[in-house]
Amino acid sequence: MDWNLPEDIRILQHTVRRFVEREAAPAKDIIDQEERIPDELVLKARELGLFGLTIPEEYGGSGVGPLGYAVVREQLGRTNLGLGSLFLVNNGIGSKGILMEGTPEQKERYLPSLASGEKIACFALTEPEAGSDAAAISTFARRDGDTYVLNGIKRFITNGPIADVITVIAVTDRKLGPKGGISAFIVEKGAHGLTQGKPEKKLGWNGSPTGELIFEDCRVPSENVLGKVGDGFAIVRKTLAFGRLGVAATALGAAQKVFELACEYARQRVQFGKPIAANQFVQGMIADSAVEITAARHMIYDLATRMETEENLEVSASMAKLYASEVAGRAADRAVQIHGGMGYMKECEVERFYRDVRLLRIVEGTSEIQRILIARKYLT
Repeated sequence: MDWNLPEDIRILQHTVRRFVEREAAPAKDIIDQEERIPDELVLKARELGLFGLTIPEEYGGSGVGPLGYAVVREQLGRTNLGLGSLFLVNNGIGSKGILMEGTPEQKERYLPSLASGEKIACFALTEPEAGSDAAAISTFARRDGDTYVLNGIKRFITNGPIADVITVIAVTDRKLGPKGGISAFIVEKGAHGLTQGKPEKKLGWNGSPTGELIFEDCRVPSENVLGKVGDGFAIVRKTLAFGRLGVAATALGAAQKVFELACEYARQRVQFGKPIAANQFVQGMIADSAVEITAARHMIYDLATRMETEENLEVSASMAKLYASEVAGRAADRAVQIHGGMGYMKECEVERFYRDVRLLRIVEGTSEIQRILIARKYLT
């Protein structure tokens, strides 16, 4: 199903699919086993403009809108999920705050190098004691003359160990809390008082460096405040809404891929003298995945299309992210079950997807948090 995509987005879709099949797929074992993305793959992504898809053309990007972004993330979801996170953060949560609230000077300074892939971005919100409860962050930014002094720890930050441009969310007034007491800052790699931790060892998403950011009397110029002081929580909400579209689209791509692998194996695997595709239990699993993937695609493409012109779609983004991430989990589980013992082996591609998609129900807001946000709309 292509939703009658505009010609330019269709061309982009096919271009990224070729990149996934010809460039990324052959490197899938290197990425997963060695936990690194080959330099030549990064270079190819830069040449294709994948680092700057959503960044406006005036800053060196492609200016792709939400629908094009979702289509690209769907295609990249068909391979190692850690690969896409390297450059898609530049297009999503890593640059969104700058695009929305950045001054002309901030945009000119940071966006061109993010669009080209010369620099890598990240979004620093989560802390040891503030994950789902984002309003409970404790990283504090104290005004001192024409600078702010940051102290605190951010944890599980995608691209954190290698990021050059960091959007940091910090408390500026403890009394006000999320209603005017949280602000956003741009912190650059090498800033005095900033320590970027080593990449964490993870279940999946290998190749995607995730780690701590430690701020110890880290001085940030006042001109690096994003938007107005106190507007940080609003920036978080808008940024995460767009980020959740991306997670949902990634989940869709992964679900589609494991579904295809399950269908192929079911047709080829023979037991009791016939392909297991002839068994009704297998047919039931295939049918369930097909229905759910189709529904998820409708939801995601509709959300992305509406994001082109509408605002305040946070609940719709939560719905798409919740549903698609859980669809991906079920599709991967069914794919492993259809493969049987082979599906549990490292040499089988569905085994890696089974590990990779598990994070989708956690990252950028757990399934439980999405349900709370959705229910709140209808109960308050």
